[in-house]
Amino acid sequence: MKGTRGRRRTTLAVALALIAGLSATAPAHAGDPAYPFRDPRLPVDRRVDDLLSRLTPDERISLLHQYEPAIPRLGIREFRTGTEALHGVAWLGRTTVFPQAVGLASTWDPELIRQVGFAVGDEARGFQQERPDGWGLNLWAPVVNLLRDPRWGRNEEGYSEDPYLTGSISTAYGTGLTGGDPDHLKTAPTLKHFLANNNEYQRDTTSSELRPRVLKEYDEQAFRPAIEADAATGVMSSYNLVNGRPDTVDPALNDTVRAWTSRDLLNVTDAFAPGNLTGSQGYFGTQAEADAAALKAGIDSFTDNDADPGPTAAAIKSALSSGLLKSSDIDTAVRHILSIRVRLGEFDPGGGRYGSIDASVIDSPAHRKLARTAATEAAVLLKNDGTLPLRKSSSAAVVGPLADTLYTDWYSGTLPYAVTPKDGIAAKLGTPVTSSEGVDRIALRDTATGKYVTAGTGEAGAALKETTDAGVRAQFDVFDWGSGIVTLRSAANGRYVGYNWSDFVNDQTQPNGWFVQQQFELERQTDGTYLLRYAGYETGESWWSNPVYLGPAGADGTLGLVPKDRAAHYTKDVVRSGVDEAVAAVRGRDTAVVVVGSMPAINGREAHDRTDMGLAPSQEALVKAVRRANPRTVVVVENSYPTTLGALQNEVPALLWTTHAGQETGNALADLLYGDANPGGRLTQTWYRSASDLPSILDYDIIKSDRTYQYFKGRPLYPFGYGLSYTTFRYGGLKRVPDGYEVAVTNTGRRAGDEVVQSYVHQRTSRDKQPLRRLTAYARVSLKPGETKTVQLRLGTSDLAHWDVTRSKWVVETGTYDVLAGASSADIRARTSLKVQGETIPARDLGKATRAENFDDYRAIGLVDESKPRGTAVAATADGAWLKFADTQLGSGASRLTAELAGASGTLEVRIGSPDGRIVGSAHFDGTSSPYTYRTVTAPLAGAKGRADVYLVLSKGLRMSAFSLR
Repeated sequence: MKGTRGRRRTTLAVALALIAGLSATAPAHAGDPAYPFRDPRLPVDRRVDDLLSRLTPDERISLLHQYEPAIPRLGIREFRTGTEALHGVAWLGRTTVFPQAVGLASTWDPELIRQVGFAVGDEARGFQQERPDGWGLNLWAPVVNLLRDPRWGRNEEGYSEDPYLTGSISTAYGTGLTGGDPDHLKTAPTLKHFLANNNEYQRDTTSSELRPRVLKEYDEQAFRPAIEADAATGVMSSYNLVNGRPDTVDPALNDTVRAWTSRDLLNVTDAFAPGNLTGSQGYFGTQAEADAAALKAGIDSFTDNDADPGPTAAAIKSALSSGLLKSSDIDTAVRHILSIRVRLGEFDPGGGRYGSIDASVIDSPAHRKLARTAATEAAVLLKNDGTLPLRKSSSAAVVGPLADTLYTDWYSGTLPYAVTPKDGIAAKLGTPVTSSEGVDRIALRDTATGKYVTAGTGEAGAALKETTDAGVRAQFDVFDWGSGIVTLRSAANGRYVGYNWSDFVNDQTQPNGWFVQQQFELERQTDGTYLLRYAGYETGESWWSNPVYLGPAGADGTLGLVPKDRAAHYTKDVVRSGVDEAVAAVRGRDTAVVVVGSMPAINGREAHDRTDMGLAPSQEALVKAVRRANPRTVVVVENSYPTTLGALQNEVPALLWTTHAGQETGNALADLLYGDANPGGRLTQTWYRSASDLPSILDYDIIKSDRTYQYFKGRPLYPFGYGLSYTTFRYGGLKRVPDGYEVAVTNTGRRAGDEVVQSYVHQRTSRDKQPLRRLTAYARVSLKPGETKTVQLRLGTSDLAHWDVTRSKWVVETGTYDVLAGASSADIRARTSLKVQGETIPARDLGKATRAENFDDYRAIGLVDESKPRGTAVAATADGAWLKFADTQLGSGASRLTAELAGASGTLEVRIGSPDGRIVGSAHFDGTSSPYTYRTVTAPLAGAKGRADVYLVLSKGLRMSAFSLR
């Protein structure tokens, strides 16, 4: 279809170009529609050609930076890439705030997500009349990085650990953002972050190592669907390296991503990433080299040096003058940029199809209703012994640190209003509910002076001091967020204490900022006193060298940072016990609702991974105490990631999970808890029992390390796709239909409800290690009591393919495939088998040049960049490193090893059957001064014949790009 569409566009372009050529010769001024680039009747390519031809070389270069300046002589306004719109428009003021991205995906409802995207696109357009700072129509959303590790700090931004689910949700959201017509874009969404970006630890210098099967079957499949469906207009390159090469210069930006569509894409860098190429990554010696390499790899827009395009323009001009770039390289990138701007209607009369949208759409009644629906559908019922739904005639207490607050994250918009869980339940019952945050209120008294730490009153607060005031100014509510981190909220004004680079002041409504400066640790000493340690995120940065302990630093007792030996020792006097207050609130009530969870700025976020997936200890203690006081305890876990819940899933009668779900969180929870809505959300990630179930967060080989539900062999806490309902569903048998399968699903309960029917496949036998099961289709269906619906589950032959490393192509093997349908990856209700006549992967032929990266198994091997522009090689990280090339046909005998080697001196051995098997050849390598300088090494082989597994054993530091056994 891509080829047909491309031919159709070309034919139309030629025809209209002939007509337009006449008007293009007429005199025109900047705003005159006689300029072909301003004529919406012409095809996009013709308009782009015309506008490009009118730009000077300097003007063309100026468009390569994030902040594209105005060109007054052509009547062109400035343009900016990069408005954030992950779950609503962010950083521009009050807008509709939808559930976090992982919550949106938990709906398993693409049509709903399309509607959310449509609303967000409208709101992005809603700012176009005023154009506030930070506004633009190139949106940096959605995030499609796969959630293979729940410890990733940005888990809240992604959709799922599964590429098929991620692809379908991102396509739905992107379709809504674009408006559904790729030639007339409402907004231009950009997929983040290409590629394999799933750790924040040293994210600009760590390399995500992707063997070909992981690259093709897993990581690329998350990005491909939205691009193919014209639901995204480009990708953002990520900070990390892939196989030793920074993603900012990954040739896949051109070679792979642009091959997925016939339309122009606008690819951008992440913020400051171009500078990393010469800075932290040290990949190039000059910025001219770096920017030239990025442009050639497929980057069109440089996000660097904030709003100053000067350094980028200077680097590009230097690259041109030195021959690193040609003017055609500039033109190619500018064409991509202009194509998007034309399709956005920027040069159309009145701004095109969407030019009249104004601020009235922002936080409209329709969007508020949609936000409530999304928050309701996103929640997942984890456990229910019959306690839920609650009776509206019953009394309730709502307690916990998240009971009466809503938190926003880094990429949230500003809440236009906030319905907290307490608010929502009170409104549902029509009567006030008792409540308590369940946190201790303390006073800190300096044992040396007897004085108290005191804060200021009023919204601005004041610098913390030690004074003799023991009243409310000396009292702080302590919120425990786990890993020893607490926040201190002043009782004097309800504001959080934070560091402002000189003083500690109680002036923030919630922890926030790029450096979250409202974090502390109360370090208990052997004498029972406490040191107050400042634990703001910046203290973890390499440049931080200041002391981190608090103590009187001024003559007036003002607190500052002092060395540990000068730190004040405080007694922690409990003014009010949070547990006691919560227990008192729930006693005598029919139900206790405990809302616990995370603070998005603290429990992992951009630049900070999680080290702990459990609830904070004091939160877990709170739940247990409330449960003892009131057996009918319902726990709501409100966070952004799979949680190791310890014993709580056994101890409490009902558990409901929701992400931070935006302005309508409280109403959605009340609807669910009291049965006006039936939980239908499903988990998009495996919930593990312990972090010990996971390998290193830097291990990206999901196949070898048995990662995600596809390969995990352990027993999860909750499996991928899991979620309960207030009703029950019965599945019929799977029936083959032309496009896949169908299954009848019946609501066998007394309540209307939604079932998410999930279809998986499993390949019984294969040359290669296959997933235990893999999602291929799903459908969220609404059923009334007793109602039956037949659900269509698409399955094509291509859905059974995997990447064949022996021939570097997709292959469907001949064999039997299990087709499964059920309520989760572990709850299969219907199954059948499918016999497929496909291919048999032949024995390997190592007689021809074989890429070393196309191994079947390995030990102590790293994947590295063969050269800076392109290619992947392998590198031995220890002596005795090996590569396995299974099922090789050596025939009557191979007589010579030929290998392309670089790096350290050492030996390359050829062994048969195992890494310790019979040696049939050995080559010595003298090494090269550069890891990118490869030399051909040969050695004779003896006894290398027949059909066998071949192992190549390498010395530490040896690099190999290709080899053959002839």
